[in-house]
Amino acid sequence: MSPTGAHNLWVIWASYLVGLLLSVAPMPSFMEVGRPLWLAMCVTYWILALPHRVSMTVIWLLGLAMDVLYGVLLGQHALTLTLIAFLVMSLQQRIRVFPPWQQSLVILVVFGLAQLVQLWLNALTGNRPPTLAFLLPALVSALLWPWVFTALRGLRLRLNVN
Repeated sequence: MSPTGAHNLWVIWASYLVGLLLSVAPMPSFMEVGRPLWLAMCVTYWILALPHRVSMTVIWLLGLAMDVLYGVLLGQHALTLTLIAFLVMSLQQRIRVFPPWQQSLVILVVFGLAQLVQLWLNALTGNRPPTLAFLLPALVSALLWPWVFTALRGLRLRLNVN
């Protein structure tokens, strides 16, 4: 057993908490439509870095927490976050070897699919957006991915999270 005992797993939970807080942090109204998928980026990073430390149950519960924070249909974000996690886990061995800029292209597709599912769920509940702006969060998240990846990787290496 290593001297750290818990292997600094609190860092993973702290990043999830920061992702949840950034997901509901106030933004100017013109930027609200392109709000990055912060929690999804945190989950994606930890799946790529330490897949054995990520649980689908925890991801589902984080999605439910997001539903409660946004005040939407219970299970809506849980479903899309679980879909993102499943797709990233399925492609984890391939994505992991790509440099961050190529990973962001894969993330654009995965997050775009999740946003399409979100649009479908919004249409079922009668809250359908009139434009293609629903894909903007996936694009913004893909553009931010190299910086999020670098920041979380530096944190993981400095604090020896394993």
